Amino acid sequence: MFDGLGSLRFANPVHIDSTHADSLHAAAGHAAGDHAVHELPNLITLVTKFMQDSPLKEFLHQWEGMIYAFAIATLIIVVARLAARNPQMVPGRLQNIVEMVVEGLSNFIVGVLGPEGRRYVPFLGTLFIYILSMNLAGVFPLGKSPTASPNTTVALALCVFVYVHFIGLTRNGPVGYIKHLAGNPKSPVEWAFVPLMLPIHVIGEIARPVSLSLRLFGNVTGEDVLLFAFCVLGVTTLGFVDSPVGIPFQVPFILLAFMTSFIQALVFTLLSTIYILLWLPHEEHGEEHH
Repeated sequence: MFDGLGSLRFANPVHIDSTHADSLHAAAGHAAGDHAVHELPNLITLVTKFMQDSPLKEFLHQWEGMIYAFAIATLIIVVARLAARNPQMVPGRLQNIVEMVVEGLSNFIVGVLGPEGRRYVPFLGTLFIYILSMNLAGVFPLGKSPTASPNTTVALALCVFVYVHFIGLTRNGPVGYIKHLAGNPKSPVEWAFVPLMLPIHVIGEIARPVSLSLRLFGNVTGEDVLLFAFCVLGVTTLGFVDSPVGIPFQVPFILLAFMTSFIQALVFTLLSTIYILLWLPHEEHGEEHH
């Protein structure tokens, strides 16, 4: 059934009858564990299907999102090491692709932050590649998007939150950091409103990682639910059309998932870049505009 599901996902012929619809529902629900969200079975679901109840099986189901997240991070590290291991003046295919990606991300970030933004390219560029890879992982057969779990997206947003405020504290100093939270008051009237503006700005700073995490989680989860729903629809229609081949209703949404995965990674990175920009000293903003 799992091999058939993988083929069904990519619209290859699958000999399956309508009775497999219930199996697909059960497997997907099993893959989701205790979560209310339905998703397609992944590799861990396939492995644990043949395991007896044990702490290992429970561990794999509970931490499957983190397992995929660490696996994707390891893959990115391996690719980066292979590309940078023996750089050539005439780059090979892998080195050329990696250099194009790095240069594109660098130009994008510097275009927002100005020349000072080059120091933030490693963090923001890695953030984009990691989020994009995790988003796309759920599109492939037996894969899973770790970003479909709020644990992953909250962790990413907290990393951005800590990094942004570290930049704000080190670039502005403790006094400048507090003044920024207070709205950079200058006139006596502005200072009089500090007791009101300071809590508002603090709440706004706290709301940023919440919005980052919920936006990414909601959109990626929506993709998974959509693919699951149309895979099930393709299987359940077999009983009506009396066809031995699965109907690939999900194919257009797979193409859409590729696009939205890229967009969501780009939006997360762009908002993180803007948050950094808002904390940079004002004189740097003036230099960038000049």
